[in-house]
Amino acid sequence: MAHTKFRFVDFIKYFSLLIGVFVVLFPPYVVVVNAFKSTDEFNSSSSMALPKSFLNFDNFVAVFQRGGLLSGFGNVLVIIIITLTLNILFGTMVAYVLGRFSFKMKPVVFGAYLVATIIPSITTQVATFGIIKNMGLYNTLGAPIVLYIGADVIQIILYLQFIRNIPVDLDESAMVEGASLFKIYRSIIFPLLTPATATLVILKTISIYNDMYIPYLYMPKQSLGVVTTVLMRFQGVNSGEWNLICAAILLILLPTVVLYFFLQRYIFEGVTSGAVK
Repeated sequence: MAHTKFRFVDFIKYFSLLIGVFVVLFPPYVVVVNAFKSTDEFNSSSSMALPKSFLNFDNFVAVFQRGGLLSGFGNVLVIIIITLTLNILFGTMVAYVLGRFSFKMKPVVFGAYLVATIIPSITTQVATFGIIKNMGLYNTLGAPIVLYIGADVIQIILYLQFIRNIPVDLDESAMVEGASLFKIYRSIIFPLLTPATATLVILKTISIYNDMYIPYLYMPKQSLGVVTTVLMRFQGVNSGEWNLICAAILLILLPTVVLYFFLQRYIFEGVTSGAVK
């Protein structure tokens, strides 16, 4: 009886694992097999069927020529570089102040970041859109940059976790040597926050890279398309060129997959650091 129960538990365990694997791998499989099909082949075959040839790169060429994917990569790269630079500077400075100094308004400042984070962004979109338009940033790359560098308590918490693990003795020793607060930040704190910065770079890059809402709403100009809005150029009102969309998805996936495999250990180190005392 116990043996039967054990086998049944094993069956449930492996069956649930197989379902999980299928749910994860099925969408990428459909994207890959359909990215190499011509329009006629796509319309006449099952979406799960293998293509006649994996050497048909016409869809990938069309994505670059008709969709402007290269321009999309360039625009999103500019947004990511500027946003990350400002995020890192602001995040490390704010975390340095909150983590190292005590002052009356400290709870208020930290609370302001929390309040800004818990308010659903969709409820403030009308006001946000008006502000961006009055700033003259509508239909420019400045609009998403300003929005992405806005209040983000995640990066503050991330840096605070690392700063609390840096001995205060280092600051005091530097002060004895005559170092200013800015020099302590620049020479001691900032370099020691490199693992947290690597984590922030990965999380922010993936978040900005995958975002479609902000670029679609604030940058409708054709030349300002990013990789996510490029996909929409192959989708009509009643139908879409799904073989081209699959090819575009495959190309857009490559940078994030490469980035993840090279830097994945920093994500787990950064997210879990300070979680267990």
